[in-house]
Amino acid sequence: MNTLKEVFLSSLPLAAVIIIVCGFVAPMKSTFDYVKLMIGYAGVVVGQSLFLDGLNISILPIGKLVGSSLIKLKKAVFIIFFAFVFGLLATVAEPALSVLARQTHMIMESVSEAVFVWIMGAGIGVMVGFALFRIIKDLNIKILFAILYIAVFLAVLFVPEQFIALAFDGSGATTGDVSVPFILALGMGVSVTMSKHKTNEDTFGIIGLASVGPILALFIYGIILKAAHGGALPPAGIYDPGRAESLGAIVVSNLGGVALALLPIVVVFVPFQFLLLKLPRKEFIMILLGAAAVYVGLLVFLSGIDFGFAFAGKYIGEVFLDPLRPPWFKWLLLLVGFVLGAAITLSEPAVTVLGEQLEEITNGHIKKMTIRMALAIGIGFAALIAMVKILTQINILWFLVPLYAAALILMKFTSRLFVGLAFDSGGVTGGALTSAFLTPLTLGAAQAVAGAAGPGAQSVLTNGFGIIAFISVTPLIAVQILGIIYDARLRKMRQLMAEAELAEIAELASLAAHTGETGATDNDGAETGDQSLSVEAKDSVE
Repeated sequence: MNTLKEVFLSSLPLAAVIIIVCGFVAPMKSTFDYVKLMIGYAGVVVGQSLFLDGLNISILPIGKLVGSSLIKLKKAVFIIFFAFVFGLLATVAEPALSVLARQTHMIMESVSEAVFVWIMGAGIGVMVGFALFRIIKDLNIKILFAILYIAVFLAVLFVPEQFIALAFDGSGATTGDVSVPFILALGMGVSVTMSKHKTNEDTFGIIGLASVGPILALFIYGIILKAAHGGALPPAGIYDPGRAESLGAIVVSNLGGVALALLPIVVVFVPFQFLLLKLPRKEFIMILLGAAAVYVGLLVFLSGIDFGFAFAGKYIGEVFLDPLRPPWFKWLLLLVGFVLGAAITLSEPAVTVLGEQLEEITNGHIKKMTIRMALAIGIGFAALIAMVKILTQINILWFLVPLYAAALILMKFTSRLFVGLAFDSGGVTGGALTSAFLTPLTLGAAQAVAGAAGPGAQSVLTNGFGIIAFISVTPLIAVQILGIIYDARLRKMRQLMAEAELAEIAELASLAAHTGETGATDNDGAETGDQSLSVEAKDSVE
């Protein structure tokens, strides 16, 4: 019940926007649309609650247990191989990635949902293995980030335009509630046993490195797909998440896909149980029951999105561009984007965890609420920029290149710890709710823009994606700025402490010198007195 309450409260900003727009600003045309919306909303809230509860019972313990047991293998090559396997399998189970895959397939049928998910998972797996290799070899994380992102933006020159924004969105969607605990568990186990520093600080940055993998993986997929179609990708189709016939048909269609996402994790976990872990039978059965709860929760969550929630997001995105409304009305989407981006961030569990982490690391000098507010404002502006990109049809690279350049330049002035934290935070801010609602909203707006602009407009695939990309890059800048502020405060505090110590030493030295002079005077006085007494004694004798 606590999880249900938390998920419900975190979804209230979305509910408020939906009620205001769909109930007052632009009422829907039929009662059935409202029924779809309510069923979809309920499915998202209940499904996510079941999913998170099952996650805590099964998937998270599996990640921690496997992560700690991998160290028993001792050889780095085996650890890196299994890091790849579990990075791949955990990513395949990500609900946000499943949502993005079906959204992409709906617009471009040549993109297979299953292939999309497994390619993105492979990208994460490869980079998780590389991240653990970095920890073992103690490679400089700043240099690695600089090389990888320079490679990403050079690769853009050869990638079909339709896959650029999609790849960056996919990167944000791959690191969420399932994959992050797995990856962090692996990183913590390796860092405290096989790194040169023997500390958990080496685990910061592993999510950031892993997030680069899906970008490059989807770039390669786009290039191959373009070549397979004779050098030109087929035109984008219509994005219509409300076209399914019935809720029952949606649930049935999702049964196999959800099983395919979760089954590999369980299948790989079982051999580890019998060979390395050897958990008590009761605990093992509890983990399997938790996996069943994850399956049901993910099934309800995805079905709720398909039936009514994504439909509402698309409706809101389109209604602000209705030609019957005044031209200025579409710019209200900027305000909607900012409010939704900020509100979702404040309620995002991963952001709360990140805030607590930073407050603990900085010994309370940077409060978790300061971090959450900084990220909320930053991500609010990220959503606003995404809306500007859609309405103006400006290429996403004109936004992403300066933002990533700023993030890479800031690394020069930021400590390695905060660089790792910043890139990790960029990987965890785009959660399931973002994919479930904000992406349909931007796709709906992009489709309306394409319809209004005519044949020369950008496709929905090119113009509609990108909001998760902006949400992922903003924390890179915000957290590094917080790190620079913290380091400056720390240096100032150390300087003041050093000055105070010097002043104290000088004061003690001065006091000692003063005491020495007084002592000398007293000794001189004593000697004079002794001489006087001697003279007096001599006179008396005489």
